[in-house]
Amino acid sequence: MKAAMLHNFHLPLPTPVYQRLKLAAEQRQLPATQIAKQALESWLDEQERLTLHEELAAYAADVAGSVDDLDEPLAAAALVHLADDEQQP
Repeated sequence: MKAAMLHNFHLPLPTPVYQRLKLAAEQRQLPATQIAKQALESWLDEQERLTLHEELAAYAADVAGSVDDLDEPLAAAALVHLADDEQQP
């Protein structure tokens, strides 16, 4: 398997942020660069989730009240499923 290409990125940090990063790295016994990389990846993942959520919400608002708003067979199946769940002890 090919190794992923790596790129360097210079990021000046304010002293308080730098100190917090160093402390987190020391506590976890990991390099500060690994902690920073994980934080960036986590933030980017969250931004992608938020973007998807916003796009889905916009779509739902656009189709509200239209023929695309309700899938009648799916809604009927959901009601049957809910009724079955309520009958189980």
